[in-house]
Amino acid sequence: MRSVLLAVILLVVAPTARAGQIDRLYVIDCGWAHTADQSRWSPGINVGVPIDLSDNCYLIHHSSEGYLLFDTGISDRVAALPDGFTAPALNQTWHRSQTLAAALATLRVKPADVKYLAISHVHPDHIGNADQFPDATLVMQKAEWEYGLKQPLKPFSPEQKLELLEGDKDLFDDGSVTALSTPGHTPGHQSLLVHLPKTGYVVLSGDAVHFQSNWDNRTVPGFNTDKDQSSASMEKIAHILDEKHAQLWINHDKPSSDARRHAPEFYE
Repeated sequence: MRSVLLAVILLVVAPTARAGQIDRLYVIDCGWAHTADQSRWSPGINVGVPIDLSDNCYLIHHSSEGYLLFDTGISDRVAALPDGFTAPALNQTWHRSQTLAAALATLRVKPADVKYLAISHVHPDHIGNADQFPDATLVMQKAEWEYGLKQPLKPFSPEQKLELLEGDKDLFDDGSVTALSTPGHTPGHQSLLVHLPKTGYVVLSGDAVHFQSNWDNRTVPGFNTDKDQSSASMEKIAHILDEKHAQLWINHDKPSSDARRHAPEFYE
């Protein structure tokens, strides 16, 4: 009887097989853009004022699950263009100082080492190199997957392994990485909440918000697919920041991005 009781106690207190923690979070420079008119993101404000945008990817290492990559940046092909790539319709010029493949190589990480590929949304500056990770499980909101399938250029291979989410999800069942459903910029946009033992909680915004000033004023770009959802998603993030005493890392806000440690340095 004592042995049976001991076995039950061990089952109750033993950690799950997936339990672990995030021991490294790398911020990888995945491009930057220059645009002549900031008001594209802040309707009626800063009209004709130029601005530079950062574009980061985030390589996250889980102690038992391995590597998860959040977003892949603008296409690596841009790195070969000395003057960058200009999208006239958007009045933006994109640049890359190095390819994502090269950035991973400096960390001794091969594309095949990336077990999970989480995507905030299907815009080109976030999925530009998704095809480099055919063996990874693609983690995204079901609504964004369906939205992507409606685009003229299908963003993902039909053979890609999928984990389609419908709302928030604790990805490793241990509180270390949580996908946050933050629609509005696109129908199935998602952000990530990452818990680091030393740094604490960090929300990786994706494009739920673009700049610090947009966040401070809760400004919604006119090209977002749903203004009300966008506002609700920002309020959701604000609640999480308060509840978790978390930092908000705004992907396209270049001043704050430049102030962070970038790979090969990392956060713990």
